[in-house]
Amino acid sequence: MKSTNYYNTFIEVADDCPVAKAEVPVLKGDKRTVVAIQYEMIISNPYRYTSDDVIFNVFAEKNGLIEEELAHLREIFFSKGQACLRCSPLVKRYGWGMHNNHEGKVALYALGSDKYDELMNDNKLQHVKGMRSSKK
Repeated sequence: MKSTNYYNTFIEVADDCPVAKAEVPVLKGDKRTVVAIQYEMIISNPYRYTSDDVIFNVFAEKNGLIEEELAHLREIFFSKGQACLRCSPLVKRYGWGMHNNHEGKVALYALGSDKYDELMNDNKLQHVKGMRSSKK
């Protein structure tokens, strides 16, 4: 099984993120967007879910999977590589950094907050940037 989890890592906001302070993703229409599901899941439950949990939950919700199938389908889903949270619009567009603790559980921290700055300067953490939106 391939994993998207990071451990003791801070995913920094992408270099080409268009905001100077974090923004809450706006809902568009009736259906929740990928970024809205990710945001609500992580912000409401800091350090409860891993990246794998978040990514699979989004897939399950968007595809209307039923509870009885989830364990089996999760195994199939992660049998091939999946995009990690470095590709999330939260770090690319909305200005949220993601701290992954020693268990791989994730929490969000707003660009411009004291906690974001503290994590940015923590030498004990691995630091990776969110993926750029443009190729420049």
